[in-house]
Amino acid sequence: MSKYENLAKEIIKNVGGKENINGLTHCITRLRFKLKDESKANDDILKNMDGVVTVMHSAGQYQVVIGNHVPYVYEDVCQLANISSDKEEEGSTSGVFNKVIDIISGCFQPFLGALCAAGMIKGLNALLVFLGLYTQADGGYILLNAIGDAIFYFMPMIIGYTASKKFKLNPFVGMVIGAALCYPAIQKSALAVGEPIMTLFKGTFAESPVYTTFFGIPLLAQDYTSSVVPVIVIVWFASKLQKLGKKFIPEVIQNFFVPVFVLIIALPIGFLAIGPVVSIATNLVGVGFSTLYNFSPIVCGILVGFFWQLLVIFGLHWGLIPLAMVNLGTLGYDTILTGMFGASFAQTAVVFAMFFKLKNKKEKELCMPAVISGICGVTEPAIYGITLPKKTPFIYSMIGGAAGGAVMGAMQAKGYTMGGLGIFGVVNYINPTNNDASGMFASFICIAVSAVVGFVLTYFFWKDKSVLVEENISNSKKNIKVGKETVKSPITGTVKLLSKVKDDAFAKEALGKGIAIDPKEGKVVAPFNGTVMTIFPTKHAIGLISDNGMEILIHIGLDTVQLDGKYFESYVKQGDKVKAGDTLVTFDIEAIKKEGYSLETPVIVTNSSDYIDFIETEKKSIRINEDLLTVLI
Repeated sequence: MSKYENLAKEIIKNVGGKENINGLTHCITRLRFKLKDESKANDDILKNMDGVVTVMHSAGQYQVVIGNHVPYVYEDVCQLANISSDKEEEGSTSGVFNKVIDIISGCFQPFLGALCAAGMIKGLNALLVFLGLYTQADGGYILLNAIGDAIFYFMPMIIGYTASKKFKLNPFVGMVIGAALCYPAIQKSALAVGEPIMTLFKGTFAESPVYTTFFGIPLLAQDYTSSVVPVIVIVWFASKLQKLGKKFIPEVIQNFFVPVFVLIIALPIGFLAIGPVVSIATNLVGVGFSTLYNFSPIVCGILVGFFWQLLVIFGLHWGLIPLAMVNLGTLGYDTILTGMFGASFAQTAVVFAMFFKLKNKKEKELCMPAVISGICGVTEPAIYGITLPKKTPFIYSMIGGAAGGAVMGAMQAKGYTMGGLGIFGVVNYINPTNNDASGMFASFICIAVSAVVGFVLTYFFWKDKSVLVEENISNSKKNIKVGKETVKSPITGTVKLLSKVKDDAFAKEALGKGIAIDPKEGKVVAPFNGTVMTIFPTKHAIGLISDNGMEILIHIGLDTVQLDGKYFESYVKQGDKVKAGDTLVTFDIEAIKKEGYSLETPVIVTNSSDYIDFIETEKKSIRINEDLLTVLI
């Protein structure tokens, strides 16, 4: 049982039960409920409940003030009340690259267990064929291959569902989009029949024959089975159409006509525009790598090994596979794909190193199945579920893949088949005409180098963020001194008593003693030397602990969590060490005021009980780095 499970149960009960909850988010100290009927909530019981500071009605929300441990209570409430936490996750990333990673990994994480199982079955099947227990023509191979390969073949349909959850689209509409992308009659093998009626982009790398049209618009023949990017983009587009449809389609017929509106627009545009764009990108990558290999096999091996996993994530690796197939047909061997052979082993070794360093038990439990799957050549569970969300380990795996690619390029290894994956792929490098196994020996060296580089980088240079934060906080608390400590002003502005703030939780010192500042300048700096304990994704609040153990909460404005990070910019992250005067956050004062929010900024000592007295500044106006509070220990 979770530490906060009983508290979560009582909160759910006294806000009127899970049936009364329309939505739930949290900020740095509060659970923010949207209730169907606030009159069903028991304010007095909640206010007197152990673990609850107070209850507030504000900004159309029913707010239960918990304190710094609110994320843990939030998780338990979501689980017990079957509430999706998607909305909270939406605001947890910033920057285009981080958002793309969040979307991709978020689409894969819900079915990681099934993905691991499928990868292991594929590996077992390859092993049984390698050992000669049966051939690919036998029923045993066919059945196991169907079980292991189905999730990969029908990937668009599965991601259609998970992407819909991510983008708030009707999940069954998302599944229909994915199923349409897998529909046999729409695949290239079915469409590319007879003589083309026209050729687009003739004479360029993007040359595309057209065999049919959609009401006169050219429909390019593509293969969408096993693809990832097209369905995600189409589902995102469909989610926008759904919002539009709900605005003008009467509610009484929305159940039927909104899906019609979405599908009849999203899928044609997907087939006519999104698929061809991805195809052009794929061809562009293929041409680039082919030219590069002719220039230098070692450089090509390094680049293919380094970027292979990124290419796989975005589906751009298909630009290299046709080149390899052409080489096998004309030359009897391929050298383009040899550079990627070590990537899966680097990825696997990185996950194995993370197993020893991860603190979260659920994350640890994912590691060993992903390692087994990765050895068999299926690294999606490792990438999407473990290394990609952590970012730095994923980069280490790319470096390990590059080292392996350099080995294969330097030894000029050649692949003679596109058979087994992972460890079973070593036989791909045996020359069947003369039984030359030098390529296989090169592949063994590649495995060793890739794995060692990935493991060493991760084990010695990566640290789990949660461990880092706890160590920083622990080290800070070890240095607690006796005497007094001064808090510098983190903001330039007008000083006011905390009791005058228009928010009961702060005014009644429910979260701790402190003072408030009405900002005149949109900048927040560190009030002492210390560590960043917490910075909320919406960047409106930040928690710090000084080197002497004082815990401070700086809450920029009242109810500004509703802005979802708009007009705020953060310059630090959880676990960072800071010095007095370092910039923490900047914000646009005028824009926030125009949105109708108060910028009264409480500066709270959240561990007030550790101190015997508080001396506030007598200044009416204060500037950054001037003395704001003096506390006696």
